[in-house]
Amino acid sequence: MKDAVNLHQKVQGLCDCFATNDPLKEMSQVKNDSDTDEAALKWIALAILHGINSNAKEITISNSPGDGVKVTAEYRKADLPSPGSPIAEKIINAVREISHLEGTKAETTLAFGIRNNSMDLKIKSKHEGDDQKISINFP
Repeated sequence: MKDAVNLHQKVQGLCDCFATNDPLKEMSQVKNDSDTDEAALKWIALAILHGINSNAKEITISNSPGDGVKVTAEYRKADLPSPGSPIAEKIINAVREISHLEGTKAETTLAFGIRNNSMDLKIKSKHEGDDQKISINFP
């Protein structure tokens, strides 16, 4: 993953591209993509679209050697399609890079634009040993 500004713009562009698709259906197919860097950005865009479309309060992805990858959405407790471990790690790294989050525990607000609208997403990151967790909180 290279420049965080370009990653941010790319995710926003993917949101525009997939705005009329079914995010959950597309998310369930991401783990089959051969380009894992592109798949990670695509998954982030689809998660944001799903959160917006479903009025989610929060979407979390965690990756731990013991538990594997777990993705949850909070509106009513629900599990979302997992992108698989290699892509999950890239998703977490991309979100941390886009949001400029460093250290074991951090949070920030990310201004995010989709088409003619914008919103502030609250991004939380927790990194303890091999366990990693990113949460996207929606307004």
